[in-house]
Amino acid sequence: MRVMILVCGEGLGHTSRCISLGKEMEAAGHDVHFGAYGYSRELIEKKGHTTHTISSEITLIGKAGSLNMKKSILATFRKGQLREVIKLRKLLKRIDPDVIVSDSYYIGLLTAKSRSIPCHLMMNQSNMENFFKGFGISSKIIAEIVKTFYAGVFKLTDGLIIPDYPLPHTVCRKNLELTENSWKKVFFSGPLIGKTFEETDAFELKRPHVLCTVGGFGYREPIFRKVIDAARMDSSINYTLLSGPNVDEDKFDSIPDNVQILSLIEDQFPYLKASDVIIAPGGHSTMMEALSFGIPMISIPDQSHSEQQNNAIVIEEDGLGKKLGYSASPSDILENIRSLTGEEKYKNKLNEMRELAEELNGPVALREMLEEKLQDIEHSV
Repeated sequence: MRVMILVCGEGLGHTSRCISLGKEMEAAGHDVHFGAYGYSRELIEKKGHTTHTISSEITLIGKAGSLNMKKSILATFRKGQLREVIKLRKLLKRIDPDVIVSDSYYIGLLTAKSRSIPCHLMMNQSNMENFFKGFGISSKIIAEIVKTFYAGVFKLTDGLIIPDYPLPHTVCRKNLELTENSWKKVFFSGPLIGKTFEETDAFELKRPHVLCTVGGFGYREPIFRKVIDAARMDSSINYTLLSGPNVDEDKFDSIPDNVQILSLIEDQFPYLKASDVIIAPGGHSTMMEALSFGIPMISIPDQSHSEQQNNAIVIEEDGLGKKLGYSASPSDILENIRSLTGEEKYKNKLNEMRELAEELNGPVALREMLEEKLQDIEHSV
Protein backbone atom coordinates (compact mmCIF):
# COMPACT_ATOMS: atom_id res chain seq x y z
CA MET A 1 0.00 0.00 0.00
CA ARG A 2 1.29 3.46 -0.88
CA VAL A 3 0.40 5.99 1.80
CA MET A 4 0.65 9.79 1.63
CA ILE A 5 0.73 11.62 4.96
CA LEU A 6 0.10 15.37 4.72
CA VAL A 7 1.18 17.37 7.75
CA CYS A 8 0.05 20.74 9.07
CA GLY A 9 3.33 22.30 10.19
CA GLU A 10 1.81 24.85 12.58
CA GLY A 11 2.93 23.15 15.78
CA LEU A 12 5.20 20.14 16.05
CA GLY A 13 2.52 18.03 17.73
CA HIS A 14 1.08 17.31 14.28
CA THR A 15 4.53 16.33 13.05
CA SER A 16 5.39 13.97 15.90
CA ARG A 17 2.19 11.94 15.65
CA CYS A 18 2.48 11.71 11.85
CA ILE A 19 6.05 10.44 12.20
CA SER A 20 4.74 7.80 14.61
CA LEU A 21 2.21 6.62 12.02
CA GLY A 22 4.73 6.71 9.17
CA LYS A 23 7.25 4.69 11.15
CA GLU A 24 4.65 1.98 11.84
CA MET A 25 3.45 1.89 8.22
CA GLU A 26 7.01 1.52 6.91
CA ALA A 27 7.80 -1.20 9.45
CA ALA A 28 4.81 -3.14 8.05
CA GLY A 29 6.24 -2.88 4.53
CA HIS A 30 4.13 -0.04 3.15
CA ASP A 31 5.49 2.70 0.87
CA VAL A 32 5.14 5.96 2.82
CA HIS A 33 5.45 9.51 1.49
CA PHE A 34 5.18 12.67 3.58
CA GLY A 35 4.04 16.11 2.44
CA ALA A 36 5.21 18.84 4.81
CA TYR A 37 6.74 22.33 5.01
CA GLY A 38 9.08 24.41 7.15
CA TYR A 39 10.70 22.96 10.26
CA SER A 40 8.18 20.12 10.17
CA ARG A 41 9.54 18.97 6.81
CA GLU A 42 13.14 19.23 8.08
CA LEU A 43 12.32 17.12 11.13
CA ILE A 44 10.61 14.41 9.07
CA GLU A 45 13.57 14.29 6.67
CA LYS A 46 15.98 13.93 9.62
CA LYS A 47 14.03 10.82 10.62
CA GLY A 48 14.84 9.36 7.20
CA HIS A 49 11.37 9.46 5.63
CA THR A 50 10.60 10.30 2.00
CA THR A 51 9.37 13.88 2.13
CA HIS A 52 7.87 16.28 -0.42
CA THR A 53 7.45 20.02 0.04
CA ILE A 54 3.90 21.33 0.22
CA SER A 55 2.67 24.84 0.94
CA SER A 56 1.55 26.25 4.26
CA GLU A 57 -2.20 26.60 4.21
CA ILE A 58 -2.56 28.60 7.43
CA THR A 59 -1.19 32.11 7.89
CA LEU A 60 -0.51 32.70 11.57
CA ILE A 61 -0.59 36.30 12.80
CA GLY A 62 0.24 37.46 16.29
CA LYS A 63 2.07 39.99 18.39
CA ALA A 64 4.68 39.40 21.08
CA GLY A 65 4.08 35.68 21.01
CA SER A 66 0.29 35.87 21.30
CA LEU A 67 -1.73 34.30 18.49
CA ASN A 68 -4.53 36.36 16.94
CA MET A 69 -6.79 33.66 15.51
CA LYS A 70 -9.27 36.10 13.93
CA LYS A 71 -6.56 37.87 11.91
CA SER A 72 -4.95 34.53 11.07
CA ILE A 73 -8.18 33.14 9.61
CA LEU A 74 -8.82 36.33 7.61
CA ALA A 75 -5.28 36.34 6.22
CA THR A 76 -5.59 32.70 5.27
CA PHE A 77 -8.85 33.34 3.41
CA ARG A 78 -7.34 36.34 1.59
CA LYS A 79 -4.22 34.45 0.51
CA GLY A 80 -6.08 32.11 -1.79
CA GLN A 81 -4.84 28.61 -2.52
CA LEU A 82 -5.80 27.77 -6.12
CA ARG A 83 -2.18 27.63 -7.29
CA GLU A 84 -1.20 25.45 -4.33
CA VAL A 85 -4.11 23.09 -4.98
CA ILE A 86 -2.87 22.66 -8.55
CA LYS A 87 0.67 21.91 -7.32
CA LEU A 88 -0.58 19.39 -4.78
CA ARG A 89 -2.82 17.76 -7.35
CA LYS A 90 0.21 17.24 -9.61
CA LEU A 91 2.15 15.77 -6.68
CA LEU A 92 -0.64 13.30 -5.91
CA LYS A 93 -0.85 12.33 -9.57
CA ARG A 94 2.89 11.59 -9.62
CA ILE A 95 2.94 9.59 -6.37
CA ASP A 96 -0.45 7.96 -6.92
CA PRO A 97 -1.15 6.97 -3.29
CA ASP A 98 -3.73 4.35 -2.37
CA VAL A 99 -4.79 6.35 0.67
CA ILE A 100 -4.06 9.76 2.21
CA VAL A 101 -3.92 10.72 5.86
CA SER A 102 -4.19 14.50 6.18
CA ASP A 103 -3.36 15.84 9.63
CA SER A 104 -5.32 19.09 9.92
CA TYR A 105 -4.25 19.97 6.37
CA TYR A 106 -7.53 20.75 4.66
CA ILE A 107 -6.19 21.52 1.20
CA GLY A 108 -4.95 17.93 1.23
CA LEU A 109 -8.42 16.58 1.83
CA LEU A 110 -10.02 18.73 -0.86
CA THR A 111 -7.31 17.86 -3.39
CA ALA A 112 -7.52 14.15 -2.58
CA LYS A 113 -11.26 14.15 -3.22
CA SER A 114 -10.70 15.91 -6.55
CA ARG A 115 -8.62 12.90 -7.58
CA SER A 116 -10.98 10.33 -5.97
CA ILE A 117 -8.32 9.17 -3.50
CA PRO A 118 -9.57 7.90 -0.12
CA CYS A 119 -8.58 10.44 2.53
CA HIS A 120 -8.78 10.28 6.32
CA LEU A 121 -8.54 13.52 8.30
CA MET A 122 -6.58 13.45 11.56
CA MET A 123 -7.53 16.09 14.13
CA ASN A 124 -8.04 16.78 17.82
CA GLN A 125 -10.34 19.80 17.51
CA SER A 126 -13.52 20.48 15.55
CA ASN A 127 -14.81 23.64 17.22
CA MET A 128 -12.47 26.30 15.83
CA GLU A 129 -15.34 28.78 15.88
CA ASN A 130 -14.83 29.06 19.64
CA PHE A 131 -11.76 31.22 19.00
CA PHE A 132 -14.16 33.99 17.94
CA LYS A 133 -16.47 34.06 20.96
CA GLY A 134 -16.87 37.46 22.56
CA PHE A 135 -15.18 39.46 19.78
CA GLY A 136 -18.15 41.29 18.28
CA ILE A 137 -20.51 40.92 15.33
CA SER A 138 -17.82 40.56 12.64
CA SER A 139 -16.21 37.72 14.59
CA LYS A 140 -19.55 35.97 14.91
CA ILE A 141 -19.96 36.07 11.13
CA ILE A 142 -16.48 34.65 10.62
CA ALA A 143 -17.19 31.98 13.23
CA GLU A 144 -20.25 30.86 11.28
CA ILE A 145 -18.21 30.71 8.07
CA VAL A 146 -15.56 28.61 9.82
CA LYS A 147 -18.19 26.33 11.32
CA THR A 148 -19.82 25.82 7.91
CA PHE A 149 -16.44 25.09 6.34
CA TYR A 150 -15.66 22.42 8.93
CA ALA A 151 -19.07 20.81 8.50
CA GLY A 152 -18.42 20.54 4.76
CA VAL A 153 -14.96 19.09 5.32
CA PHE A 154 -16.26 16.42 7.67
CA LYS A 155 -18.85 15.36 5.09
CA LEU A 156 -16.12 14.91 2.47
CA THR A 157 -13.64 12.89 4.49
CA ASP A 158 -13.65 9.10 4.42
CA GLY A 159 -12.80 8.97 8.10
CA LEU A 160 -11.98 11.15 11.12
CA ILE A 161 -8.94 9.99 13.09
CA ILE A 162 -8.69 11.28 16.64
CA PRO A 163 -5.24 10.38 18.07
CA ASP A 164 -6.51 10.18 21.63
CA TYR A 165 -7.93 7.74 24.12
CA PRO A 166 -11.48 6.60 23.31
CA LEU A 167 -14.40 8.04 25.24
CA PRO A 168 -14.87 8.58 28.14
CA HIS A 169 -11.10 9.04 28.57
CA THR A 170 -10.64 11.36 25.56
CA VAL A 171 -8.55 14.36 26.63
CA CYS A 172 -9.68 16.54 23.69
CA ARG A 173 -13.38 15.71 24.17
CA LYS A 174 -14.35 19.31 25.04
CA ASN A 175 -12.94 20.36 21.67
CA LEU A 176 -15.06 17.92 19.67
CA GLU A 177 -18.41 19.10 18.32
CA LEU A 178 -19.62 16.81 15.55
CA THR A 179 -22.89 15.89 13.92
CA GLU A 180 -24.32 12.40 14.32
CA ASN A 181 -23.15 11.44 10.82
CA SER A 182 -19.64 12.77 11.48
CA TRP A 183 -19.39 10.78 14.72
CA LYS A 184 -20.01 7.63 12.66
CA LYS A 185 -16.74 8.34 10.84
CA VAL A 186 -14.65 8.76 14.01
CA PHE A 187 -11.83 6.37 14.84
CA PHE A 188 -10.10 6.82 18.20
CA SER A 189 -6.64 5.44 17.50
CA GLY A 190 -5.19 5.92 20.95
CA PRO A 191 -2.10 8.13 21.48
CA LEU A 192 0.37 8.33 18.58
CA ILE A 193 3.78 8.91 20.14
CA GLY A 194 7.34 8.45 18.93
CA LYS A 195 8.40 5.85 21.51
CA THR A 196 6.53 3.63 23.90
CA PHE A 197 7.25 3.42 27.62
CA GLU A 198 8.79 -0.04 27.19
CA GLU A 199 11.01 1.05 24.28
CA THR A 200 12.51 3.94 26.26
CA ASP A 201 15.53 3.79 28.57
CA ALA A 202 15.24 6.47 31.22
CA PHE A 203 18.13 8.80 31.97
CA GLU A 204 19.59 8.65 35.45
CA LEU A 205 18.26 11.90 36.87
CA LYS A 206 17.97 12.90 40.51
CA ARG A 207 14.45 12.20 41.77
CA PRO A 208 11.94 13.60 42.29
CA HIS A 209 12.38 15.25 38.91
CA VAL A 210 10.29 17.84 37.06
CA LEU A 211 10.48 18.34 33.29
CA CYS A 212 9.33 21.81 32.20
CA THR A 213 8.68 22.49 28.50
CA VAL A 214 6.96 25.89 28.60
CA GLY A 215 9.98 27.63 27.07
CA GLY A 216 11.76 30.79 28.14
CA PHE A 217 10.68 33.18 25.42
CA GLY A 218 7.92 35.70 24.71
CA TYR A 219 4.79 35.63 26.81
CA ARG A 220 5.78 32.31 28.43
CA GLU A 221 8.99 33.65 29.94
CA PRO A 222 7.31 34.73 33.24
CA ILE A 223 6.15 31.15 33.82
CA PHE A 224 9.67 29.88 33.08
CA ARG A 225 11.08 32.26 35.69
CA LYS A 226 8.43 31.27 38.24
CA VAL A 227 9.40 27.60 37.87
CA ILE A 228 13.02 28.57 38.62
CA ASP A 229 11.81 30.47 41.68
CA ALA A 230 9.80 27.42 42.79
CA ALA A 231 12.97 25.33 42.48
CA ARG A 232 14.79 27.72 44.82
CA MET A 233 12.14 27.08 47.48
CA ASP A 234 12.83 23.33 47.76
CA SER A 235 16.24 22.00 46.78
CA SER A 236 15.11 18.37 47.20
CA ILE A 237 13.14 18.58 43.91
CA ASN A 238 15.19 18.60 40.70
CA TYR A 239 14.29 20.25 37.39
CA THR A 240 15.11 20.12 33.69
CA LEU A 241 13.82 23.21 31.87
CA LEU A 242 13.68 23.60 28.10
CA SER A 243 14.36 27.23 27.26
CA GLY A 244 14.06 26.94 23.47
CA PRO A 245 16.82 27.08 20.82
CA ASN A 246 16.73 30.88 20.45
CA VAL A 247 16.97 31.73 24.15
CA ASP A 248 20.30 32.65 25.78
CA GLU A 249 20.61 30.77 29.08
CA ASP A 250 22.75 33.61 30.50
CA LYS A 251 19.66 35.85 30.66
CA PHE A 252 18.50 33.82 33.67
CA ASP A 253 20.62 34.85 36.66
CA SER A 254 21.79 32.65 39.55
CA ILE A 255 20.31 29.32 38.46
CA PRO A 256 19.99 27.06 41.53
CA ASP A 257 21.95 23.79 41.65
CA ASN A 258 18.79 21.69 41.32
CA VAL A 259 17.93 23.23 37.92
CA GLN A 260 19.32 22.23 34.53
CA ILE A 261 18.41 24.44 31.54
CA LEU A 262 18.63 22.97 28.05
CA SER A 263 17.90 24.78 24.80
CA LEU A 264 16.71 21.70 22.92
CA ILE A 265 16.22 17.96 23.43
CA GLU A 266 16.45 15.78 20.33
CA ASP A 267 14.77 12.87 22.12
CA GLN A 268 12.58 13.90 25.05
CA PHE A 269 11.39 10.40 25.97
CA PRO A 270 14.35 9.38 28.22
CA TYR A 271 13.77 12.62 30.16
CA LEU A 272 10.05 11.99 30.28
CA LYS A 273 10.46 8.49 31.67
CA ALA A 274 12.88 9.76 34.32
CA SER A 275 10.51 12.51 35.48
CA ASP A 276 7.80 12.58 38.12
CA VAL A 277 5.92 15.65 36.85
CA ILE A 278 5.86 17.56 33.57
CA ILE A 279 5.03 21.26 33.39
CA ALA A 280 3.78 22.24 29.92
CA PRO A 281 1.17 24.36 28.11
CA GLY A 282 -2.02 22.66 26.93
CA GLY A 283 -0.83 21.09 23.69
CA HIS A 284 -2.57 17.83 22.87
CA SER A 285 0.47 15.83 21.70
CA THR A 286 2.51 16.65 24.82
CA MET A 287 -0.41 15.47 26.95
CA MET A 288 -0.61 12.21 25.00
CA GLU A 289 3.11 11.61 25.56
CA ALA A 290 2.90 12.35 29.29
CA LEU A 291 -0.15 10.14 29.85
CA SER A 292 1.34 7.29 27.79
CA PHE A 293 4.31 7.36 30.16
CA GLY A 294 2.13 7.68 33.26
CA ILE A 295 3.46 11.14 34.16
CA PRO A 296 1.12 13.67 35.83
CA MET A 297 1.05 17.14 34.31
CA ILE A 298 0.81 20.69 35.48
CA SER A 299 -0.77 22.39 32.48
CA ILE A 300 -0.43 26.14 32.10
CA PRO A 301 -2.41 26.79 28.89
CA ASP A 302 -2.10 29.94 26.82
CA GLN A 303 -4.69 32.41 28.06
CA SER A 304 -6.46 33.06 24.74
CA HIS A 305 -6.19 29.52 23.40
CA SER A 306 -9.55 27.78 23.93
CA GLU A 307 -8.27 24.38 22.78
CA GLN A 308 -5.44 24.36 25.31
CA GLN A 309 -7.74 25.65 28.04
CA ASN A 310 -10.20 22.80 27.41
CA ASN A 311 -7.47 20.17 27.38
CA ALA A 312 -6.14 21.45 30.70
CA ILE A 313 -9.62 21.40 32.25
CA VAL A 314 -10.04 17.73 31.29
CA ILE A 315 -6.62 16.85 32.72
CA GLU A 316 -7.66 18.27 36.09
CA GLU A 317 -11.24 16.93 36.01
CA ASP A 318 -9.99 13.40 35.29
CA GLY A 319 -7.45 13.44 38.10
CA LEU A 320 -4.46 13.35 35.75
CA GLY A 321 -2.85 16.60 36.76
CA LYS A 322 -3.44 20.25 37.59
CA LYS A 323 -4.45 23.33 35.61
CA LEU A 324 -2.79 26.61 36.52
CA GLY A 325 -3.04 30.10 35.06
CA TYR A 326 -0.39 32.69 34.25
CA SER A 327 -1.08 34.38 37.59
CA ALA A 328 0.11 31.30 39.51
CA SER A 329 2.89 32.08 41.97
CA PRO A 330 6.07 30.03 42.52
CA SER A 331 4.46 28.79 45.74
CA ASP A 332 1.41 27.60 43.80
CA ILE A 333 3.64 25.71 41.36
CA LEU A 334 5.62 24.07 44.16
CA GLU A 335 2.46 23.13 46.06
CA ASN A 336 1.03 21.39 43.01
CA ILE A 337 4.29 19.56 42.28
CA ARG A 338 4.27 18.20 45.83
CA SER A 339 0.63 17.18 45.50
CA LEU A 340 1.18 15.30 42.23
CA THR A 341 4.26 13.47 43.50
CA GLY A 342 2.93 12.73 46.97
CA GLU A 343 -0.69 11.61 46.58
CA GLU A 344 -1.27 7.95 45.73
CA LYS A 345 -4.48 8.65 43.81
CA TYR A 346 -2.54 10.39 41.05
CA LYS A 347 -0.02 7.57 40.74
CA ASN A 348 -2.78 4.96 40.44
CA LYS A 349 -4.74 6.93 37.85
CA LEU A 350 -1.66 7.66 35.74
CA ASN A 351 -0.59 4.01 35.80
CA GLU A 352 -4.02 3.13 34.43
CA MET A 353 -3.57 5.59 31.56
CA ARG A 354 -0.10 4.26 30.77
CA GLU A 355 -1.40 0.69 30.66
CA LEU A 356 -4.36 1.73 28.52
CA ALA A 357 -2.04 3.44 26.02
CA GLU A 358 0.00 0.23 25.75
CA GLU A 359 -3.17 -1.79 25.23
CA LEU A 360 -4.51 0.57 22.55
CA ASN A 361 -1.15 0.72 20.71
CA GLY A 362 -2.20 3.71 18.60
CA PRO A 363 0.17 3.37 15.62
CA VAL A 364 -0.64 -0.32 15.12
CA ALA A 365 -4.38 0.23 15.57
CA LEU A 366 -4.36 3.03 12.99
CA ARG A 367 -2.32 1.02 10.50
CA GLU A 368 -4.67 -1.93 10.80
CA MET A 369 -7.70 0.32 10.33
CA LEU A 370 -6.24 1.83 7.14
CA GLU A 371 -5.35 -1.60 5.80
CA GLU A 372 -8.86 -2.87 6.48
CA LYS A 373 -10.49 0.17 4.84
CA LEU A 374 -8.37 -0.25 1.72
CA GLN A 375 -9.19 -3.95 1.51
CA ASP A 376 -12.90 -3.12 1.74
CA ILE A 377 -12.54 -0.67 -1.17
CA GLU A 378 -10.64 -3.21 -3.27
CA HIS A 379 -13.26 -5.92 -2.62
CA SER A 380 -16.10 -3.56 -3.55
CA VAL A 381 -14.57 -2.68 -6.92
